[in-house]
Amino acid sequence: MKVLKYVIGLSIVSLLSTGQAVAQSAEQIRQVQQQLNRQGSAGTTNSASGINPMQLGMSPTLPASANSATRASAGQYNNVPRYGMVLPGEPTIDMVYPLQEKMANPPFAANLFIGGFESERVSSVNENYLIAPGDQISVWMWGAVNYSDVVTVDSQGNIFIPNIGPVQLMNTPAGQVNQTVTQAIKSVYTNDVNTYVNLLTATPVSLYVSGPVLRPGQYAGQATDSVLYFLKRAGGIDFLRGSFRNIEIIRNGETIEAIDLYDFVTNGSLPAFSFQDKDVILVKPIGSTVTVSEGARNSFTFELKGDDMRGQSLVNYAKPGDFISHVSVTGLRDESHFAKYTKLDEFSDLKLHAGDHIEFKNDHEIQIYPINIAGSFKGESRFMVEKGARLHQVLSNVAVDPALSDFKNIYLLRESVAEQQQQIINQALDRLERSVYTAPVSSTGEGAIRVQEAQLISDFIARARQIKPLGKVIVSDGPNVADILLEANDTIVIPAVTDLVHVGGEVLMPQSVVFNQNATLEDYVAWAGGFSERANDERILVIRANGMVDFFDVDDDTPISTGDQVVVLPRIDAKTLQAVKDITQVIYQIAVAANVALN
Repeated sequence: MKVLKYVIGLSIVSLLSTGQAVAQSAEQIRQVQQQLNRQGSAGTTNSASGINPMQLGMSPTLPASANSATRASAGQYNNVPRYGMVLPGEPTIDMVYPLQEKMANPPFAANLFIGGFESERVSSVNENYLIAPGDQISVWMWGAVNYSDVVTVDSQGNIFIPNIGPVQLMNTPAGQVNQTVTQAIKSVYTNDVNTYVNLLTATPVSLYVSGPVLRPGQYAGQATDSVLYFLKRAGGIDFLRGSFRNIEIIRNGETIEAIDLYDFVTNGSLPAFSFQDKDVILVKPIGSTVTVSEGARNSFTFELKGDDMRGQSLVNYAKPGDFISHVSVTGLRDESHFAKYTKLDEFSDLKLHAGDHIEFKNDHEIQIYPINIAGSFKGESRFMVEKGARLHQVLSNVAVDPALSDFKNIYLLRESVAEQQQQIINQALDRLERSVYTAPVSSTGEGAIRVQEAQLISDFIARARQIKPLGKVIVSDGPNVADILLEANDTIVIPAVTDLVHVGGEVLMPQSVVFNQNATLEDYVAWAGGFSERANDERILVIRANGMVDFFDVDDDTPISTGDQVVVLPRIDAKTLQAVKDITQVIYQIAVAANVALN
């Protein structure tokens, strides 16, 4: 158990130091790329001032020992992938309403029912409010005649003023009440009488919300409240059963208004009318729907009707991304599976059917893509190259200073390689996790130990998954540089000249040592304080400046060059626990992937 804790602790320390180095390298790359974006781009046909690496006598191929492996690696990544543009839809089902059934693509306009506007009331009376029985109105007269009172609109829609008689106010807008009553008073008192009339309170109306809503029933509100207010009071439209495009306002058994919420969402159009007591808001059953799951700004389920069952209507609602070129349509036609892949302009006239599934695709083949330059160089830091460009073509346009640039150790950072390295690490961690959780237990005491081991290893796995490989690709060996095919967003790194050799791992004083051409591997370890008690002097990792990795014994007479990294690995008794051996293997993989691609 002590051995395991020691090994895992050592592994985590090594992992953290590796992660810091990776984070620093990644941060440098991000800063370089940001600088590239600010400086703009330049074509490869532009000549660069100064000397380029290809003019310094570099061979276009690697030595025979490394050439085959590098070519195989280059061939594996010689195709530029073409990805579709996936834009997130809004909103998620949890944002809209917790009682709704979860859907991958909620209905278009579902976000109308997110807010709490049904609880927000306006204290003043809307000028467009239509006077109804029960409303209270304040009437003031002064001058030749003095009178003040609060009168109530009776069941016939009138108010009664002494010496004036009944004044009809039914369905009069609130903003015209003063004018209407004043005219009635002036018809009797023509001179020396001033008036002021004001609507004090508006009588709430009570109406019904029915159909596929979450809480159908009777609800009270102002007559001028919108249909959205009452629908929200009823919990909103049921996503699976209710129509957002076919909502009727029924009064005395007749439909007086038909509402399409799509018109409101897209054009801001909502009919203006006043509700009356016993009106019914009826949500009709949902009509034909199609689902857009990819490539559109609005990735929702759309309800289409009539002439809207055309591709152009869906395009207007879904708003495909700027670089969409094709559309994938799947569904049923005559009870048989239907699938069609068509260009975007041809999709406009395509007739859609209920249940169709639509994906908008960016299927433009990439013909020109950027290549970044990092490290010690002069001139432009980004080149736009045509598909099929190779490394030598770009290097011929890069200017370097031979005294400051280590052009013999050029290497690449490639996104596709980094992704593959990440997959390899994750697979190794998955195997390690399975081996821990499925280890047999022969006794209660051993079971308790296994629990502690599993916790330690789980912490190690969690940390290891955070490591991000660099995707470094070896392309050089001294003056020989492989003329490999470039991929989009490749970064060509030209290291700076250094006079140091870095020594770390299981040594007493990890540090950087000035290069000595007469020194051996054992000398550099000695200058770093010598081996620690846990060092494995038969397993020393040497990471070359160009990215190659070699394992040596301390007695090996291997030449060390400037820019090399010497890492002394720990001695581990793999016979104690199988998990220790697995962890060690994962550490080796992470050390390599986070720094280099193996030759």
